Amino acid sequence: MSRLVLQGVATGYGKANVIRGIDLTIESGRRVALIGSNGAGKSTIVKAINGLLPTRAGTIDWDGTTLGAMKASDRTRAGIGTVPEGRMLFPECTVRENLVAASTFGAAKEHREQGLERVYGLFPRLRERAGQRAGTLSGGEQQMVAIGRALMTRPRLLVLDEPSIGLAPKVVAEIFEVLSRLTREGLSLLLVEQNVQLSLRFVDEAYVLRQGQVVLQGAAAELLDHPQVRTAYLGQ
Repeated sequence: MSRLVLQGVATGYGKANVIRGIDLTIESGRRVALIGSNGAGKSTIVKAINGLLPTRAGTIDWDGTTLGAMKASDRTRAGIGTVPEGRMLFPECTVRENLVAASTFGAAKEHREQGLERVYGLFPRLRERAGQRAGTLSGGEQQMVAIGRALMTRPRLLVLDEPSIGLAPKVVAEIFEVLSRLTREGLSLLLVEQNVQLSLRFVDEAYVLRQGQVVLQGAAAELLDHPQVRTAYLGQ
């Protein structure tokens, strides 16, 4: 079981707070989306959750433990995996080397091969590309490596920041099918996506951000039909 709760969270860069008073809950096994325009604060929330930005106000609780000043690496070990925007792979390293590099966080060394087999089972293309340098892969294959790398840490919550950006629809469908399979196995997901329609058709519930604050939240199906969402994000 896993549960993430943000209460009154504020943080930002320099002297400015980008997010202010954010409340957000992800229950075990649920799919949750953060939607909003560029600059709304979505990626800032991701950085607050994974420990790359300290909270200036409020609390972040994971499984009943307040994360506080816990380092990003320790949050990974605690079961929060992140697929960052832009993938952030080691381009000169092979696919296998990128995956193995992450296994030191959540998986004991003796379980490394087991983790690799799981990733290769989810993304068979990566087995074929195991010895290829990550920088030479297609965008979709690189995203598969980024997701696989996060899975090597054996997370209970997977945070994905813009996983579909720049990818062909066929590849996006393939990746989201894998994500669906993972949630059926009990993994929780926080999805940050500019593709609002894709997000709301995939997740259970969503939070709509504007200028660093939550302005709408609720069941994804209800938000998909909400006049404000349809006008602002779906062009309807």
